[in-house]
Amino acid sequence: VVPDYHHSGPSIANPEFVAWLRELEAGGHEIVLHGYFHARPPKKGETWPARLLTQSYTNGEGEFYDLDYAEAFDRITRARDEFAAAGLHPRGFIAPAWLLNPEVERAAAAAELEYTTRLTTITDLRRGQEYPARSLVYSVRSGWRRTASLAWNGSLAGLQSSHPLVRLGLHPPDLEHARIWTQIRQLTERFTATRRATTYRDWIAEQRAHNS
Repeated sequence: VVPDYHHSGPSIANPEFVAWLRELEAGGHEIVLHGYFHARPPKKGETWPARLLTQSYTNGEGEFYDLDYAEAFDRITRARDEFAAAGLHPRGFIAPAWLLNPEVERAAAAAELEYTTRLTTITDLRRGQEYPARSLVYSVRSGWRRTASLAWNGSLAGLQSSHPLVRLGLHPPDLEHARIWTQIRQLTERFTATRRATTYRDWIAEQRAHNS
C-alpha cells in the first residue's frame, strides 16, 4: 500500500479503504509498505543510466532510487507509524520499481521492518540473508511492452517451475488488458495447482525456522 500516492493525499484518510485493509489483514493477507509517494521527479544533471532507470524504465516511479539514509528513514518510519495508527501492522518494505540503494535498505532495517525485496531477490533485514527469487511482472504502457511482457513471462514461468519460490507481481493497470489478465490467471492457476500461496512475512519466518 502506498501511503500518499503521487502526493494525492493520505490513503489511510479514507475510512472505507482502511476498513477493507483491516479486513484483509484479519483474513491472513499482508499489508506491505510500498514507498511513500511512489513518484520520483526528474533531477537536473542526472547521468544517462539514472535517467534510463528512473524515467524510461519506471516512468518516474523510482522514489527510493537515490534517497539518502535520513530521508529514507523519515519516509519509512512515517509510513509505518501512520499505518500503525490506523490499526494495520506492516512488516515489510518494497520500494517502488524495486529500486533502492544500500542506504535505503539500512533505513528499512533501522525502522525494524522484517524484509525488503528487489526484482530478483528477497532480503531478510533482521538476519541480512538474501534469497534469490525472481518476480514475474508486466509492463503495459505500450503495445510493444505488453507483447514483450507476455512472451517474457511465459518463458520465465517455465524456467521458474523448479524453483522453491515463485513471485508474481501485479499492478492495477494489468487488469485493463485482456491478454495480460488471461495470462496472469493461467499462471496463477498453474502455480497454485502444485504450490501453497503464502505471504512474504510467513515465508521469511519459515526460512528463519528452517535455518535456525
